[in-house]
Amino acid sequence: MSILNTIIIDGMSFTLPLFIMAIGGIYSERSGITNLALEGLQGMGAFVGALVATILMRSMGTDSAVPYYMAMLFAVIGGTVYAMLHALLCIRFRANQVISGVVMNILASALTAFLTKSINRNIFGAASDKFDLGVSARFTVPGISKIPILGAFFTRVYPFEVIIVVIAVIAWYFLYRTTFGMRLRACGDNPHAVDAAGGDVAKTRFIAVLVSGALSGLAGICFAYSISAKFSSDIYVGYGYLAIAGYIFGNWNLLPTLGACLIFGMSRSAGYQIVQMLGMPSAYSDLVMILPYVLTLVLLIFLSKNNHAPAALGEIYDKSKR
Repeated sequence: MSILNTIIIDGMSFTLPLFIMAIGGIYSERSGITNLALEGLQGMGAFVGALVATILMRSMGTDSAVPYYMAMLFAVIGGTVYAMLHALLCIRFRANQVISGVVMNILASALTAFLTKSINRNIFGAASDKFDLGVSARFTVPGISKIPILGAFFTRVYPFEVIIVVIAVIAWYFLYRTTFGMRLRACGDNPHAVDAAGGDVAKTRFIAVLVSGALSGLAGICFAYSISAKFSSDIYVGYGYLAIAGYIFGNWNLLPTLGACLIFGMSRSAGYQIVQMLGMPSAYSDLVMILPYVLTLVLLIFLSKNNHAPAALGEIYDKSKR
């Protein structure tokens, strides 16, 4: 297999979870709720999914595909439930949205680390801070995978990549082609107009934050399966902020955000392959993982002037001021 094909294959397994998490951020922020909590949402979702997968693997064995798909489902549920806290703080109690997001991240990191160690020690009888998930199966699409370059996108594909693509299409449709999506976007630009038209701003924003939690949780468990086949509280550090950078560069629109996530994913994969090709020490493999963040700084310099955030982003909606 050529190096270019390997870069594409590994790059897509990182790009798509990052993209689906960024879509969740877009939903939240297009509704007007600043969401710096993506980091914590993916971590908590991944923890719940990994715990369910570990329990099921102990009863069904490692050959069953059920734990894998149940991990996806419960990661979505876990992220959604945890996102309720951010939604309640920001919408019901009108807390500062930036501070709420930061606290959510810190809490998720500490809580998942503590719970993972405690559950392993007291329930599974193992002195470990990780949940072993096993290696995910992959598949290759016959025929089209033989096409140069293009075929790499259909080679050694994780099942979650297909799931993410389907969900991304559905998310695009709801955001841009439905009344709910139009109302959601209006909540981020002119919530008073939504209220005047009979819409429920608080309810729409609450749903949008829950969507961000669901998609972030899915991203978290996908990272766990693709990066290390294990869950630990440190495997997703930084990815939430990278997703935030992705949708900011994408100007809070889905397709440009996909482009930004592709740049991040492919640069990460390319850097790793270059280190392997040159036979450099393993320490350099860790070093090249900063490439997406370096690119973030570079893109910030050249593209930030053209960014236009939703007009009411971060503003606490007060119905009495309409």
